Parts: sequence; C-alpha cells; structure tokens
Amino acid sequence: LTMKFAALFSTFAVTSAVTTVKLNKKSNEDFIEEVRSSFQLKSTLGDSGDITIKDYQNSQYFGEMSVGTPAQKFDVIFDTGSSNLWVPASDCSNCGGKIVGRKNKYDRTKSSTYVVDDAPFAIQYGSGPVSGNWSVDTANMGGFDIDAQRFAEVKDASGLGVAYSLGKFDGILGLAFDSISIDKTPTPLKNLIDQGKIDKGMFAFYLGDEADGELTIGGYDETKYTGDLVWEPLSQATYWEIDLDDVSAGGTSYASSTSGIVDSGTSLLTGPTSIVKDLAKSVGAKANVAGEYTVDCDATLPDITFTIGGNPYTLTGDEYIIKSGTTCLFAFMGLDVPRPAGPLWILGDVFMRKFYTVFDYENEQIGFATAI
Repeated sequence: LTMKFAALFSTFAVTSAVTTVKLNKKSNEDFIEEVRSSFQLKSTLGDSGDITIKDYQNSQYFGEMSVGTPAQKFDVIFDTGSSNLWVPASDCSNCGGKIVGRKNKYDRTKSSTYVVDDAPFAIQYGSGPVSGNWSVDTANMGGFDIDAQRFAEVKDASGLGVAYSLGKFDGILGLAFDSISIDKTPTPLKNLIDQGKIDKGMFAFYLGDEADGELTIGGYDETKYTGDLVWEPLSQATYWEIDLDDVSAGGTSYASSTSGIVDSGTSLLTGPTSIVKDLAKSVGAKANVAGEYTVDCDATLPDITFTIGGNPYTLTGDEYIIKSGTTCLFAFMGLDVPRPAGPLWILGDVFMRKFYTVFDYENEQIGFATAI
C-alpha cells in the first residue's frame, strides 16, 4: 500500500478557517502482521499519571504535516492520546532503515525559520523511552501555518521498537491538552487557536472502513454523519477522557461507572485485562501466544455496547473484528492502568470508524454521531 498523503481543502464557506487533511489507512493485512510481530501493548502509567500510556503498533491512520521553511514534509499520526509534536532529527539513530521503514528526517540547517532551543526532550511510551532535543520552527497542519511551534527533534527512537522501525509514520502530532504535554509545551492545536488561525477550537475525525479517512481542523463536516451530534463533557482536560457508564455484550454488563479515553492513535479497543478476557469469552474469541484474540470469521457475534452519558453506542460483530483473509482479529486488548488514573478503557479507531467524532477543545467536550 503506497503511503502518500496530501492536504485537501474542504468546501466549507470561505469565511470559515476550516480545512481537511487526508488520512491514509494501513491495510488490515499489514496491520494484523505488525500487531503480531510487535511488542505487547502495556501500561507504564504510574501513580503520578504523567506518562503516556500507549505505543503505536496499533495505529492504522497517517497524514501529512510539515516543519520548516521551506517545508519539510512528514507523515505523522494525528494522536488524541498525546500532546507533543516530534519528528526524527537528521542524525536520529534507530529511526528506520535505509530502505525498509525509511523515515523523513528534519534538517535544521535547511530551514530559514529554525530557532535554537536544544533543551533535552524525553518521553516514556508503553514500549520504552524516546529522546532528543527541543527546537522551534514554523509548522504547518492542514494548510495552516503555526508560528514558532516548539517541537522535539528525536535522536533516539529505539523505545518504540519494531512498531516504529517498520512503521509507515515518521512522527507524532499530539492533539490532547497542554496539561499532559512535556514541559507544558503548547500543542500545535493550541497555537492555532491562540494565533487566530482557525475560527473554532475543534477538530473531527472521519475514519474510512477499508478506505482513507479525513481529519477536519477548525470545525466539522456535517456531510460525514447522520442524525445529530450528541455532546459528552470531558471528565478532565488531560487526555480526551469521558465518563463511561457501562460496557455490555449481548445484554450482559461487564464494566460500569468507569472512564474512557477517545484515542485516534490506537486502532484497537482496550480495557482492563480481566474484563477483556471475560468479554472475549462471551463472544467466543480465543487468545493465542501473541496475546491477541481471534474469533471464528463465520460465527454469529453479539453486539457490544458502550453507554456514555446514558446514550448507547453499539458495535455489531462485523464492526469489532478486523478481518484479513481467513483471520478475524477480535479488536480488544487488555491494558491495566493503575489507580488513580485507572482503570479505564481506550476507545480507539474501531469505535471511531462507527461514530464520527468531534473534539471540542474550547468547550472541553466530545461529539458523537453515526458516520455515513
């Protein structure tokens, strides 16, 4: 699958500063192979609650942004589960091969708008550490220039392992809140808002099923969903975290009065290991030595419903499996997050494919509607 991205401007009214970025989708075949060959998803979130709780083996969607003048382009994961922008530096080690997994790398000497920072940068992912140095430069997201964006030039990405080395993405553009940003560095979205580049402090994801998706910046696209948006308030403005009333399958409740993070950077759905194990058993899914659950592709599967704000959001069997040939992956994985941050669920791309999702930064709420 050729990973080529382009920023596409939408047909919104000219008075609205709104744009759309094309998101290309990794094939199910490539995705399942990478999940199998990569490390297990795990949590390193401590009691302080200030460590990112994920890795990127589960990411299927990528889009283009740029840093520098003239623009140096990068394929990034637009990630609502983190808050920093980083790209590989020109001297990055463990940043892909010369042929397989080759990365676009930032060269500060080729940018006329580069500003020296060089403070150390380090972030701990579920898979391991990533480190480098801070820099400042003009960035561009969906056609909007972001002045003096602080970002990290990663010098060592070994902590992301094979998921990064063989992955299709160069870097990460975090879309969560400044409160969980390293050094409280303003996020690209926050800078777009503060610099008056977009009319509304919101963005929205439309994730294609067996097709490319779209990220709309500065608003949302009413042609991508049916019915009305239902708005759910955030429980806290760190991750995009909401209260989750209940998780049920076939009418049986498996979790109640818990929390969920809506996360574009995780393709699967995750929950406490013991509950995911019970949920898998209820649908006839079986675990293998790789830690994934597979299910009979011809089985009749019950609906799984997430209840949020009293509203049911239901996935049918076809919507919570990822099929590749004769393999059907049950799109749930166990992830144990300790208190006080946990326990919690991550509603990743499997959920967001079914439900068009609008992230309202300024009003600290998320809107859901059934995607077309």
